[in-house]
Amino acid sequence: MNDDVVFELELIRQVDINIDYILMLVEKYHATNGADKSIIGAIDRAVGSSPELRSKKELIDGFLATVNTDTKVMEDWRKYVAAEKEKELASIVAEEKLKPAETEKFVASTFRDGRLKTTGTALDAILPPVRRFGGGRAAKKRSVIEKLKAFFDKFMGVVEA
Repeated sequence: MNDDVVFELELIRQVDINIDYILMLVEKYHATNGADKSIIGAIDRAVGSSPELRSKKELIDGFLATVNTDTKVMEDWRKYVAAEKEKELASIVAEEKLKPAETEKFVASTFRDGRLKTTGTALDAILPPVRRFGGGRAAKKRSVIEKLKAFFDKFMGVVEA
């Protein structure tokens, strides 16, 4: 058993575990028509061992649940991610009462720049009108930043895959 653990650790050091690696495993799972359940375990272990992929676990698991014999893994992955991204952004906009067009521009620039800008006027431009006194604006801004950060972490690096 100790040799297995050493082997797994060495494998993790050698293999760059990213979304492409996960999609390769999904392709293998698809090729077995979902019969080889050990691949699901390998995907779970790979996601769990990669700090970059942990925030994407829900997205990966959701996609795995849709894989069937008709699935074209890469094409369907792109469609799935795009649909989930749109649905989650619409949910954030509705929950936080953000300005839809401004929010879409803000999110597009966030993905283009590779980071969420929490300072400056761009974030303020997407916020709904909030009373400036009584701490309402600061609390609203914190809430929006938390939700957008989680959104960004989940979708960054998988949209282009």
